[in-house]
Amino acid sequence: MSRLPAYPDVEIQSEERVWQGRFPLEVIRFRHRRFDGEMSGQRVWELWRRGPAAAVLPYDPWTDAVVLIEQFRLPALAAGLDPVLLELPAGLCDGDEPPEATAQREMLEEVGFAADRLEPIGRFLLTPGGSDEVCSLYAGRVRVSSAVHDAVGLGMAAEQEDIRIRVWPAAEALAAAFDGRVTNVLTAAGLYWLAAQRERLREQWNDD
Repeated sequence: MSRLPAYPDVEIQSEERVWQGRFPLEVIRFRHRRFDGEMSGQRVWELWRRGPAAAVLPYDPWTDAVVLIEQFRLPALAAGLDPVLLELPAGLCDGDEPPEATAQREMLEEVGFAADRLEPIGRFLLTPGGSDEVCSLYAGRVRVSSAVHDAVGLGMAAEQEDIRIRVWPAAEALAAAFDGRVTNVLTAAGLYWLAAQRERLREQWNDD
């Protein structure tokens, strides 16, 4: 895992690796320039090193539907939420894997097919107060077959993943997002973007 990059208004005083697991945990002591121009006192933050990730909102412009997945998330339970979350196919990049390749790999692993087009939506920090994980979010063009609806048992068996596919009419998925029924932030962000871009995508992606 790389050291923190240099930045003109930040003084890194120490970086200590306190946990070396799949996702290392570091304790960083630093000072930074305040908005009033003065340097802050020493601050101590725990930094969870997860690294780059990618996610895809699969959208079928022919049927005007989105392909979402459901899976159990223990942290959601700890937060007092329903632990079965409505999510996008997503995952961490392997080494130097480009995020576009990660997006397609996760599509294959979690929904069983890839997108034939990807359009970038943006890059998002998921937990800016504690982790360096930044996710590249895409919209992906897919064609949904009847066999896809409510498929179960997908995901990486070695990681004990248990994934169920949900195909939603786009209008219903957007209503769920705007009603606050989508608690996964990437899923909500992707659906908010789709609300603004849906008509354009239906025109541009309906070409064959």
